[in-house]
Amino acid sequence: MCGIWALFGLDGQSLPCICKNFEKITHRGPEAFKLESDIVVKNGFLGFHRLAIVDNLHGMQPMRLYKYPHLFLLCNGEIYNHKKLSEEYGYKCSTQCDVEVIIHLYQNNGVENVAKMLDGVFAFCVMDIEKRRILIGRDPYGIRPLFRLYSDDGQLAVCSESKGLMEITKQITSKWVLEPFPPGHYEEYEILNDGRTKLLTRVNYHKPGDKPNFQVYIPYNDLSTTDIHGNIRTLLSAAVKKRLMADRRIGCLLSGGLDSSLIAALLVKHAKEENLPYKIQSFAIGMGDSPDIIAARQVANHIGTEHHEITFSQEDVKSILDKLIYQLETFDITTVRASIGMYIISKYIKENTKTTVIFSGEGADELAQGYIYFRDAPNPLESHNESLRLLKDIYLYDGLRADRTTSAFSLELRVPFLDLQFTNYYLSLDAASRQPQGGIEKHLLRSAFNDTNLLPSNILWRHKEAFSDGVTSVKKSLFQIIHEIVDESISDEELEKAQIKYTHCTAKTKEALYYRNIFEKYYGGQGECFVPYFWMPRWVKGVRDPSARFIAHYAADVKNDES
Repeated sequence: MCGIWALFGLDGQSLPCICKNFEKITHRGPEAFKLESDIVVKNGFLGFHRLAIVDNLHGMQPMRLYKYPHLFLLCNGEIYNHKKLSEEYGYKCSTQCDVEVIIHLYQNNGVENVAKMLDGVFAFCVMDIEKRRILIGRDPYGIRPLFRLYSDDGQLAVCSESKGLMEITKQITSKWVLEPFPPGHYEEYEILNDGRTKLLTRVNYHKPGDKPNFQVYIPYNDLSTTDIHGNIRTLLSAAVKKRLMADRRIGCLLSGGLDSSLIAALLVKHAKEENLPYKIQSFAIGMGDSPDIIAARQVANHIGTEHHEITFSQEDVKSILDKLIYQLETFDITTVRASIGMYIISKYIKENTKTTVIFSGEGADELAQGYIYFRDAPNPLESHNESLRLLKDIYLYDGLRADRTTSAFSLELRVPFLDLQFTNYYLSLDAASRQPQGGIEKHLLRSAFNDTNLLPSNILWRHKEAFSDGVTSVKKSLFQIIHEIVDESISDEELEKAQIKYTHCTAKTKEALYYRNIFEKYYGGQGECFVPYFWMPRWVKGVRDPSARFIAHYAADVKNDES
């Protein structure tokens, strides 16, 4: 994990202004930084903040190779098939750094064969001073973040987070757009004589569920034609194993729910097989003996992790809420709520352990139909299409949450459920088989690991809980705690005027308005680009809040609560 930052054609700016904006993403790579300016290209800046995960000695960027001195690479990513690509095409790499292979692909295989050949997560910018070209690309699910600022007169800037570009917009006099770079896309630009750029091509090279273009980790011919459960186990296990690539200590988030528990159990299994010289650390968070804390404790005992339990209070929530929204760069209600625990737990990991690489279960709900509202889907095809929609937009919601909360404390997140081969296979299975069965979400995924003893049976079949119930008690949920906090800041009169103040995604509650006000303080005017819509359950009538607790099927014990 690191931070990338580049400007092209933004003239008339002072170096202090440049440095001030570049420094706003230091948290993504606090160990080293490099900022280069006017590299052959007039008014061009390339900046990099590094968190060293692979090849501590030679992994600094902008990366240049002796063999191809005309190419500059900025990349925030992990390329799991870099060795396989080097063997396949005969590349002679100068470093042990996995992202070096991007330079070789660009030089030898053409622009169209860079992003689609990478098995990994990435956001990159290649500058070719010989051809006067820039290539920008992002991984298919947007696991690694990237923002692009582009003006009508060709001024271009890219950054891992929008906070590194917001002040730059004030320097641009022509019409401009600042937006998340779309996942699964690459763009090629021509560099003009004055350093400005011209967009040449934009290509959507991969959509959710597509078959990978690279040689996959598990050959498809090795999969069974009849044992679907076995194939699911094989591919998810492989997705975890390939992500062990790291020179830093690895740990995992563990809520005690199905998704994080499966990943944690597979991680421990492969760590033992690979003889990692340390015990995997797991991290759970809650208020007292919350359901998540109790379940995570059971899983940790079962799989044998060095387990850490982090508790938080109402005062902790109050103290971080504004800072959290600044880090997230969103005002989406569900995203902010679900980020609170992950932000606090990431802070604990950074301050109390040496663990730097974190595995988690993000992506399973979108892929395997884990949200409770999937029970209300009219038919299997609509369920399938909803999975595709959620995966397409995950970079704006759960993916964003997972990245920003961990990167805020210089941790690198890895999400095996969003492995390209695993998602391709899982989404290719019969649509009806992937729906909830007998009122149980993710039934197919659970069934695949039944009777394996990988997890205790009660964990494998544990019902889905709203996050606010999982981390707190039935006496006072996180939902209630947040409402008490925002009630102090938002008046009834202010809420009544919300639709005049914000016409896009108008706040219907004091909570939503509080989040929007904080967002606008840092990212004024960007609401429509950054949050195209509020995350909400589908097919459910009369529900105005995104929490699962307001869906009729919700199984958690919510008596004595506000619902």
